[in-house]
Amino acid sequence: LRDKHDVDDAIFLVDGAVPLHRACDKHGLDFRYERHGNRNSVERVFREIKRRTTSFSNCFSNAKAGTANEWLRSFAFAWNQLI
Repeated sequence: LRDKHDVDDAIFLVDGAVPLHRACDKHGLDFRYERHGNRNSVERVFREIKRRTTSFSNCFSNAKAGTANEWLRSFAFAWNQLI
């Protein structure tokens, strides 16, 4: 995380998994245990990203890389026009 992101002032929201607490302690990362709240919101976002990625992969599993790339570019353009 430190190689790719500025996490010096970040606070990681973690659940009750002891290995997560140990990993944060070992690497000097600040963390806060949360059973509900913001952590659940973040998990919902990641769950949705995983669902969409899997769906995309299923639709384009037999497509050439260029075809999938062109479709993504077209979709991104259309999406950005709506916003």
